[in-house]
Amino acid sequence: MISLPLESLCGISRLKNFSVSAVRDGNFRGQRRLKTFVSTANIATSRKQDSTAPSSERIEDAATYLTYPPKVSHSTTAPLVDALRTCAKEDVACFHFPGHNRGKAAPPSLESITGISTFLHDLPELPKLDDLFSPKGVILDAQRKAAGLFGALETWFLVGGTTCGIQASIMATCAPGETLILPRNSHISATTGLVLSGASPKYIMPEYSSDWDIPGGITPSQVKQAIEDLAAESKTAAAVLLTSPTYHGICSNISEITSLCHSYGIPVIVDEAHGAHFRFHCDFPSTALQQGADLAVQSTHKVLTSLTQSSMLHLSGNLIDRDSVSRCLQMLQSSSPNYLLLASLDAARAQLSENPNTIFISSLNLAIKAKKELGEISGISVLDLSCFSSLFPAIDPLRITVGVSKLGISGYRADDILCDELKIISELVGCKSVTFAVNLGTTKEQIQILLSGLRHLSSVFYGAKGLEYSKRTRISAPFTDIIIGLSPRDAFFSKKRKVVMEESIGKICGELISSYPPGIPVLVPGEVVTKEAIFYLLEMKRMGAAISGAADHELSLLTICDL
Repeated sequence: MISLPLESLCGISRLKNFSVSAVRDGNFRGQRRLKTFVSTANIATSRKQDSTAPSSERIEDAATYLTYPPKVSHSTTAPLVDALRTCAKEDVACFHFPGHNRGKAAPPSLESITGISTFLHDLPELPKLDDLFSPKGVILDAQRKAAGLFGALETWFLVGGTTCGIQASIMATCAPGETLILPRNSHISATTGLVLSGASPKYIMPEYSSDWDIPGGITPSQVKQAIEDLAAESKTAAAVLLTSPTYHGICSNISEITSLCHSYGIPVIVDEAHGAHFRFHCDFPSTALQQGADLAVQSTHKVLTSLTQSSMLHLSGNLIDRDSVSRCLQMLQSSSPNYLLLASLDAARAQLSENPNTIFISSLNLAIKAKKELGEISGISVLDLSCFSSLFPAIDPLRITVGVSKLGISGYRADDILCDELKIISELVGCKSVTFAVNLGTTKEQIQILLSGLRHLSSVFYGAKGLEYSKRTRISAPFTDIIIGLSPRDAFFSKKRKVVMEESIGKICGELISSYPPGIPVLVPGEVVTKEAIFYLLEMKRMGAAISGAADHELSLLTICDL
């Protein structure tokens, strides 16, 4: 229901029983016209690096709760969207790829879902559409507009998700044999980036909350210690990689970390996949670029509104060679990029440009309201910064993580009930919690459904056994004692063999295994397999987690390096 310049390309308005204009006019499903009363004079322009949960009273003064997101017009130019629309309208004899020939041979089963418009606009690298890897026209224009909006020196559009952006960032800064400092709870893309670059990891162990089974951020003192540890071995770090915010919204103090690293001449890469929206409200945490990061990779398709798999990579400062980044991206991304994905990035940027300081007011209000009421439900806890002993500067106010241990059930059981019985779909589930993402499309009605669903869980499960369950299910971090036997690259390319899981303890792991989502590796190629990691994996599987990366999906066997 978000108003996007791209929507007319994909035929959204042609779907049965759906009228974009009806939603904008406030007549969709009988809803009366909605009006937003925003006092822009009350919107502060300064950013707060030490922001905490915003004041609901202050925000409620700025806007009323909305059933639907605020209207966004199409007056802001979207050059790539416009070019795609123009090319699709041309009356031409088509002898180029793809084979559906602008929809003339579209598979009926898919056309019945998306409409013919998707195929009409699924075009290759035509001259008017520019070249992603050597942009001189509309893609260059679109990327420059994005750089201006997000505060970057240069921005690259990504069609391989944030994954390829993380990989390219590591490859552009770390040569074979060099060292990358990174938190052990980094996304699996960081591990694959180490394999591709040939760099070796220097891990920092994030604070881990066993009450929540959730890792937090890392601190400047931990980064300083890692740099000093390397110096004691006559080594220097080629780069530092941070994950901020984490999947659960925990932000590290990027400002202090970048100041520290830059004093050593070390560039800082930030996996900001879950923080692309931070620039668009004064009560959001400061962005990585605002805090001095050299590269920031953002999943524009997460909280923002581009199509899934589309992301942006932003460059700032002069510590990293932009040509090196471009070369790495060309190697990692498809030589036939999908122009609907690229246009969706341009469209999302144009949408944000209309009212960048106020577009998230409704979403923020809804998230604050939800957290307040969730905290009043018996047996339900809400994750906040007080759940960690370290002084992390901020938590994403749009990320809602609820703890269910006091109900006597696991997060997986709670999520199954919410999904199967109540039709509430979460973003992320853990053994003790369930996480919900609020975004521009979130409505007041959806928040009420969520609150009702968790009240239902409370009414069914809350009782004395919940306290016993919470004590019984305290889980230790799976990666507290890391021993590296081989570099990730050497382990990846070494000969392998499979052994019974119990026999793998003490051997060098040969595969990348994680619970997905969130995609944080439990076992990494090159690490010595520990009893704790095996127990954690098997316990997660028993509780219902989806395990990704294991050759044996039953986890009876583990692939190890055959040295």
